[in-house]
Amino acid sequence: MWSVARKRWIVYAAGCELVATVAVIGGLAVEFGGPVRPVSFLVLVGLGIAQAEMARRIERARRWMSGQTHINVTSVWYLAGAFLLPPAWVALLALVLYLHLWLRVWRGVRTRPAHRFAASTAWAMLSCFAASAVLTVDGLNQAGLETWRGVFALVLAAAVFELVNVALVAVGIYLYTASRAAADLIGTWEDNAFELATLCLGGLAALALVAQPVLVVFVVAPLLLLHRYLLLKQQLQVAAVTDEKTGLLNTAGWHDLATREYTRARRRGPGSEFAVLMIDLDHFKRINDTYGHLTGDEVLAAVAVAIEDSVRTSDTVGRFGGEEFVVLLPATGDTHVMGIAERVRVAVGELAVVVSGSARVDGLSVSVGVACYPAAGATLDQVLRSADAALYRAKDAGRNRVAV
Repeated sequence: MWSVARKRWIVYAAGCELVATVAVIGGLAVEFGGPVRPVSFLVLVGLGIAQAEMARRIERARRWMSGQTHINVTSVWYLAGAFLLPPAWVALLALVLYLHLWLRVWRGVRTRPAHRFAASTAWAMLSCFAASAVLTVDGLNQAGLETWRGVFALVLAAAVFELVNVALVAVGIYLYTASRAAADLIGTWEDNAFELATLCLGGLAALALVAQPVLVVFVVAPLLLLHRYLLLKQQLQVAAVTDEKTGLLNTAGWHDLATREYTRARRRGPGSEFAVLMIDLDHFKRINDTYGHLTGDEVLAAVAVAIEDSVRTSDTVGRFGGEEFVVLLPATGDTHVMGIAERVRVAVGELAVVVSGSARVDGLSVSVGVACYPAAGATLDQVLRSADAALYRAKDAGRNRVAV
């Protein structure tokens, strides 16, 4: 069921999508038959699609690893469009390029569901419309780019695009996650520096298209390099919080996400809750002693997959070291947590891990400790200690069971 906050997000997103649709249709109707510069529109669409196709694999990897904020480097073509095209056509440019990204890159990526794609597209369209409209109203889009007035027009378009986009996205993220952290809402300083670099390339693209269109190809190479650098940055960030044996979050990565959830729950006040599962693989030493440590690593990886498959997509699984795992279950209380914990226990018990070609490891079991905030503790540390104590009660009671 959608929470009240998520329902507000739906209303907000639907409202933005409606306004963007009306703006484009109304603008095209008014401009129909006027100087719409279709050649400039088609050139920008072609450049945007070509750039996206060349960076398709990189963009897919980046999207899989990104969090709430995501730098979309196709905005380089939006700024050029804001100077070269009427407002409705720039918004239409954003729609076409976003739709291409969805069909060729983002579709099927779990961090990019259709409803978030639709909202992001509307926000990009409205940002483009605003940037172009400011230049159109003031007549700045008629200024020559070789003049100070033309340079001012480019800077103004970039500022309007960025401010409108940041505001629309920040409100959407706040309604979707209830987070008030600046890094979650508007991105880090580094994220915004990369966005600024993208807009600078957009200014160069506009200059090239006006003065000497063939020079625009020189914008593509640094744009692809920026794309690859962003991917490398995200890969390093992911590697720092990932357990290499299981692919799960390591202790530091999981604890960081759990701290954010605790902060959100505390901010929401009475009625807010989350749960933690502490999971320990029973008699793991026997597996290492019987089959060797390499086989033990394969079993740990299989157990990690079984746990992830047994919980919800909104839940976060981490490895706490050794044979111990931990799961964060946002917005979950006593009513549902026991069912999820039991599902994890059963899933591991049904595992049969084939190793070394023929060896078969089965008969696995886990002990699970459950604790819920705020009943089990007023702080995250207290909740973790309660879950750990419950885990030991499960093991003392004979293992292969769930304890609260």
